[in-house]
Amino acid sequence: MKKTMKRRQFVKIGAAAATTFAMVDPFNRVLGANEEIRVGVVGFRGRGKSHIDGFSSQPGVRLAALCDVDQDVLEKGAEKYSQPGQKLKTYSDYRRLLEDKEIDLISIATPNHTHSLISVEAIMAGKDVYVEKPVSHNVWEGQQIVNAARKHKKIVQTGTQCRSNPGMQEAVKFIRDGNLGKVRVARGLCYKRRKSIGKVDGPQAVPSRIDFDLWTGPAPLKPLMRDRLHYDWHWVRDTGNGDLGNQGIHQMDIARWILGEDQLSPEVFSIGGRLGYIDDGDTANTQIVFHNYEKAPLIFEVRGLGAYAQNNARPKYRGVDVGVVVDCENGYMVIPSYSTATAYEHNGKEIRKFSGGGDHFANCIKAVRSRKRRDLNADIWEGHVSSALCHTGNISYYLGGNASPGQVLEQIKGDALAAESIGRMLEHIQVNDVDLNLTPVSLGQHLKMDATRTAFLGNERANEMLTRVYRKPFEVPAIT
Repeated sequence: MKKTMKRRQFVKIGAAAATTFAMVDPFNRVLGANEEIRVGVVGFRGRGKSHIDGFSSQPGVRLAALCDVDQDVLEKGAEKYSQPGQKLKTYSDYRRLLEDKEIDLISIATPNHTHSLISVEAIMAGKDVYVEKPVSHNVWEGQQIVNAARKHKKIVQTGTQCRSNPGMQEAVKFIRDGNLGKVRVARGLCYKRRKSIGKVDGPQAVPSRIDFDLWTGPAPLKPLMRDRLHYDWHWVRDTGNGDLGNQGIHQMDIARWILGEDQLSPEVFSIGGRLGYIDDGDTANTQIVFHNYEKAPLIFEVRGLGAYAQNNARPKYRGVDVGVVVDCENGYMVIPSYSTATAYEHNGKEIRKFSGGGDHFANCIKAVRSRKRRDLNADIWEGHVSSALCHTGNISYYLGGNASPGQVLEQIKGDALAAESIGRMLEHIQVNDVDLNLTPVSLGQHLKMDATRTAFLGNERANEMLTRVYRKPFEVPAIT
């Protein structure tokens, strides 16, 4: 409780300081109440298009620049989004964009492994930031964004848009106010079919229109060993975080929000594997992560395989395939989307429905104008902690060793929640015709963490995996 109170006091003090800083800091352009905010979007082949639309629709906001390492994407974007008589600036190198003093806000939708690098350097260049989830590729670099935002008094919004939806806000408050009694367990679910990305015979050619060195950034510069450069980077450890850090970060964030936890879990354990096919991916497509918070556990389940029953239906838990289910003393809540939820009694009788979407981009702009961090629905600290929960789960998984179904069940003997979740996972694997004797799962290591120091206790290898070896000149700056 003392640690929590200290952090809350720090947040309040920091928010007040940010307001003062905006008025006196010569490094920043001081925005008037009605002054135009100029936005540059980095990476817009996919999710970045929503950033363009989201910010362009805000009053007093102008899309001023686009940046992408793919020259085709860049040229087509400039043609599509430029206004008559007002051609957009274009940059293939994000570093040149950051040098542009006319840009106030950098919006980032690049692959995961460059989120923190661009965010920290944008903050150091005097920009506010909107960065997609997960905000980081590993735990350490996420903390550097937080440090940079606090040091330079910048507004940094995380792309977990669920936090701006009134329906979700009301549902979370309903549980945290005790209307269903004490929370017993919060489950995040990512049951999303992911097909094999295939297996190539050797290095693949990178299209000449793409600056592959810049695309690779902090990661090791290796030959392209998959069929598609774009999107399938999610399933490669050097650049992605699997579906736990891709889709699952949204549900991880909601589950943690409901529990009211604002630090990393004191204990984490994971089990899973890349099962059902052999391809060029090396992240888990089937996985369970157990975060053992003191108030109640947070369990996260990833199911990437297609079949679940004889009719080949998509797997669901209490009617949910991608969402959150929260079990409480006096009932439970089902959250099947980003903006809707329903509370039930244990007998299935409906108690209350929640619904309503919001505008996450508008919330970001509100805070950019007010210079008050507390106006953000998803401040970078929230994004960092939820992203880091995905990372620590993956660390446990990657440190694991092959195990038979019997060894798995022996490991979790006496833990009813773990046994129930793993039992359903093993059933799912069997239905998908995966022989765990031929393709064993990875039984992760039980890891304990000192959240105040962001360090695992007594496990040097796990601590090494909190960060990575960065490739020059793309090192994420260490901010103190």
